Amino acid sequence: MSQKEKVVQGALCQCQFGTTPDKLKVLTQQKYYINDLNGSSKLAATHKDIGATFEKNTFGSCKKKNNTPCSAVVTEWSGYYEKEKYSPPDGYILLEDSKATCPIGGKDCISIIKTGQIGEPSQSNLKNADSELQPHVNPVVDMSNYNSKDPYKFGY
Repeated sequence: MSQKEKVVQGALCQCQFGTTPDKLKVLTQQKYYINDLNGSSKLAATHKDIGATFEKNTFGSCKKKNNTPCSAVVTEWSGYYEKEKYSPPDGYILLEDSKATCPIGGKDCISIIKTGQIGEPSQSNLKNADSELQPHVNPVVDMSNYNSKDPYKFGY
């Protein structure tokens, strides 16, 4: 796996024959969450998420169908991580380089543009932040006063 991101609900996908991306919807399970501070919206996507598993179920016009509207359907996924399985649905986790097959576009025509994961800093991240580096990364907030009532009050 070596540093590849896992795919979650909301991942942005694109078909090589379509004109617009669509967001992945996890329909196979409601139990396993990844990269979600509150554990309520970033469901883990697995290779069992097949069928009409996108928000709009279209990638715009399809070049394979003479630029008529696409109706996105996933028949299988490849490139998933076989060492991490979620049960139910007995599915292996999808990774950033996983690809999906569509009956119109063919094998591996759908790729993942963004995994859907977003960094959400927690209090422990802020507490352990490098105090010399932080003013350069985020000059608006004075990290030494972050826990005070006014984190925007500069100490200089």
